[in-house]
Amino acid sequence: MSNLELNCPLPLQYEQIVIGHGGGGRLMQQLIEQIIHPIFANPILNQKHDSAVVTVNGAKLAFTTDSYVIKPLFFAGGDIGKLAVCGTLNDLAMSGAKPLYLSCALIIEEGFPLKDLQRIVQSMQDTAQQAGVFIVTGDTKVVDKGKGDGLYINTAGIGLIADNSNVLPSRIQVGDSIIINSDIARHGMAIMLEREGMNFDNSLSSDCADLSGLVHSLMQAELDIHCMRDLTRGGLASGLIELATSAQHALEINEMALPIQPAVQSACDILGFDPLYIANEGCFALFVPEAQTEKTLTLLQQHPLGKQACLIGRVNARHPQGQVTLRTPLGISRVLDLLSGEQLPRIC
Repeated sequence: MSNLELNCPLPLQYEQIVIGHGGGGRLMQQLIEQIIHPIFANPILNQKHDSAVVTVNGAKLAFTTDSYVIKPLFFAGGDIGKLAVCGTLNDLAMSGAKPLYLSCALIIEEGFPLKDLQRIVQSMQDTAQQAGVFIVTGDTKVVDKGKGDGLYINTAGIGLIADNSNVLPSRIQVGDSIIINSDIARHGMAIMLEREGMNFDNSLSSDCADLSGLVHSLMQAELDIHCMRDLTRGGLASGLIELATSAQHALEINEMALPIQPAVQSACDILGFDPLYIANEGCFALFVPEAQTEKTLTLLQQHPLGKQACLIGRVNARHPQGQVTLRTPLGISRVLDLLSGEQLPRIC
């Protein structure tokens, strides 16, 4: 028998963009860290937060932008318009900011139905109005038929941060409690099932929601919130890995503590997806000192978007810095890593 030598292959090198570069996983991290960030690098960008935190004439502001390319445009629990507004409001909130103003840029494909556009724009206005913010500027472009997949939306937002607020990845400390406000993976699986015609009677609905009101109530309670992160592309696992890497701390979460709806878990089992890596649009993680855990949970659970709030893990010093581990029901620790590609493209 000839000797068979097994070696791990070298990482794939890409000369062109592939869909996985937008998935929130390892390829996207490499794209940002190797190409985009080195060119744009500056102290504000280096914060690596959901929003840039800047000071203008003594006012502390958060500034963020995001683009939305979801398919389908309408889904159980929302549409691309609601998603775009909520996504930007949530990014501002994760910096501890009170959202003030938004922009809206529309890239519309020729032939797109005007009634659908009106419905989406109205959805954006309704969501912004409920949050107490204004959409104050924007842009509209039309591209050739077959070149735009219906509609893309870009939104940007500005929010005001209180002087005594300092919510940043760099503030994560050993001993911090890791808390989430709701169940995970519902948005991604709702979109996937709807896209494939499997979401019978809308049995599974996206968790798409504006979290800024909930976060504002936490900030008003004067909790010492060290960091927050909404768990969108790449899901819970990718969000925590990014924070662990930025803060250079080890995070450990308890698998038994993770709230997952039975319908979501069943869909993941059938389709072969890991709910830890599925996107959310109304779920966020926050890091607080251990002594403030119960107070934080109590405040969260008093809000409609925080009724399922639970402690899922802690920041510890037992594992290597930058590592995220999952404690299984068998008591085994499994290291979580970024996925190479995209589990579910076009879901946000």
